[in-house]
Amino acid sequence: MKEVLYLEVPIPDTVAVRQWLQVDFQPGIGIKSLTPDGFCLKLPTDYTASEQTISEKLPTEISIFVWSVQRTTYLKVFRWADQPFPQEKEILLRLKTEIRQRFPHQYPQPPAIDLSQQSIFEALATDYPLTVKYFQKMPNGEYDLTRAYWWEQRWREGVRHPQEPRQVVFFNPKSQVPNPKLDYDLIYIGGALGAVHAAVMAKLGYKVLLVERLPFGKMNREWNISRDELQSLVNLGLVTSTELETIIVREYKDGFNKFFDGNNPPKLRSPILHTPTVLNIALDSEKWLQMCGQKLRAAGGDIWDETEFIRADIDNSQVVITVKHLPTQGDKQVTGRLLVDAMGTASPIAWQLNGGRAFDSVCPTVGAVVDGGFEPQVWDSQYGDVLYSHGDISRGRQLIWELFPGAGEELTIYLFHYHEVHPDNPGSLLEMYEDFFTILPEYRRCDMDKLVWKKPTFGYIPGHFSVSSSDRQVAVDRLIAIGDAASLQSPLVFTGFGSLVRNLERLTTLLDTALQHDLLSFRHLNQIRAYQSNVSVTWLFSKGMMVPTGKFLPPQRINSMLNTFFGLLASEPPEVADNFIKDRCDWFTFNRLALKAARKNPALLLWIWELAGPRDLFRWLGSYFNFSSNALVKILLSSWFPSFLTRIQPWLEPRNPALWLQLLALRYVITTGKPRSLNQISTVKTEAVIPIRNS
Repeated sequence: MKEVLYLEVPIPDTVAVRQWLQVDFQPGIGIKSLTPDGFCLKLPTDYTASEQTISEKLPTEISIFVWSVQRTTYLKVFRWADQPFPQEKEILLRLKTEIRQRFPHQYPQPPAIDLSQQSIFEALATDYPLTVKYFQKMPNGEYDLTRAYWWEQRWREGVRHPQEPRQVVFFNPKSQVPNPKLDYDLIYIGGALGAVHAAVMAKLGYKVLLVERLPFGKMNREWNISRDELQSLVNLGLVTSTELETIIVREYKDGFNKFFDGNNPPKLRSPILHTPTVLNIALDSEKWLQMCGQKLRAAGGDIWDETEFIRADIDNSQVVITVKHLPTQGDKQVTGRLLVDAMGTASPIAWQLNGGRAFDSVCPTVGAVVDGGFEPQVWDSQYGDVLYSHGDISRGRQLIWELFPGAGEELTIYLFHYHEVHPDNPGSLLEMYEDFFTILPEYRRCDMDKLVWKKPTFGYIPGHFSVSSSDRQVAVDRLIAIGDAASLQSPLVFTGFGSLVRNLERLTTLLDTALQHDLLSFRHLNQIRAYQSNVSVTWLFSKGMMVPTGKFLPPQRINSMLNTFFGLLASEPPEVADNFIKDRCDWFTFNRLALKAARKNPALLLWIWELAGPRDLFRWLGSYFNFSSNALVKILLSSWFPSFLTRIQPWLEPRNPALWLQLLALRYVITTGKPRSLNQISTVKTEAVIPIRNS
């Protein structure tokens, strides 16, 4: 028996597909014999041997059937004999063409609702019944589902009208208040990643205001990271090692990376990749934010929560922020030296600054924190799933799971996919939630009604395909973006929190230098970014996991690519995978792995060409050239430049602060993302850094 066709039919209604096969589809030859899941096609009894010679003593027939997994329908065609069925190519082509016409890709969008007339549960029950059912079981489910709906609507609006972003930043350089008495040095908009950065700057002596739309500390995502990455928070003096331990709720023994390979040929199947030092620390995110808030306030900073950003007016001497206090609906204005945009993916500032190319990709991510309800044998909480798939392409997306143990019996479970931003298909949180609640039992055996739902986790995690350090605007005069608003993330695991923490010392040191010397114009602030050429070049991996809108791929294609590469990582020493996932892959390792992947699976190059297309491949070649150039610069400078910079700092910085800032930014280009050895990964050591001085 031989498989001759495998298709994804992008519809959850498998019954409708089966009925179409059995009733409407006409193969043009043979006799249809219906089966429970499709039909068998047999030759008529008067079909003579002269018309088709069959050497094997096997039934002359093909079997067509469908099944459902991941809320998606799949179809396969098998033939019994080795030789083709009569007119087999024509039958398969007719089947493929007609089923694509009858069941094309659909990208549903949430209904327009009026919450003054009905609750969010009533409004969404028809379109998302399981989502409504399980959000109702969560303590703040109505509020959280309303927020998920709001987030999706705002994201869709930004994607569909990228050329017409809402203007929220206004410039009036000719207006200058003489010697204005400013309220704050730094005003942060966004209280998640912004709270971490703001707390560090407040401890450096700056007067900081943090503006947050939600009640401060409210999180719809959990954070996982590794111990060596957390060490940077101690190195910066933000927290002590003892304080850090109080926010760690779980440190698991190992993390698994495995992708479904049931439809891959044997050479493209891979063993489990073990990553015991990747995302293996689970933090109490709300407790961590509260700690950052306490540090900020103790240093003289302020937090305005339940306050929405309205607009920013910038002139030569200040930035004036207009905000609205949501409980009272009252507007307020506040002034500062610098505005920091930490509003994340939905930031209207990021959309305005980058216009038609705010982001190239996104990970729509949904999930929940479950506080018990799984049977004991289902999962050992000493282990986590870092990246896992249990099926092939599903309705134009390769769905990937993550699972991280938390405190006690808690498990944080995510479902996401890598997605190319497209106005017809922006990516849906609510569709993903309906998938999540439907297929969770396929991923981890469970009775959904016995699970204890603690809270949802969701968001859009953006990605930007950078060719060089200057092709994304993260700053203007007196304004700078950080975190997800700056597309600061890892192309493979899309961890914005991890990326921020890894680059926190870099960002705060450079910003501290700029503030001390009043270097707050665009040309200076635009150097304060966490760009890494080794991260930029790896966006091709995430690009290879995105199904272009409206296009059908062989369902197993993306799992084949993932198994090719992760199989290589599994065969390497542990530090290679650790460095790659933590944005520390060097030029030699990258090229060695790329060549090994091409030798193992020569079709990989063609697959990438089909997915990326010539435009993005040429863009990637620009990234690779920049990566190679930076690698050469690192070889030439890394052994002497950092120590040289430390020696010349006392006389150069006072005389030419702009040059000093430029050289300091170059120093971080050279040193950021250096690979760690296995010994360094196992035993974290405090690294020497250029001191950050109090202002």
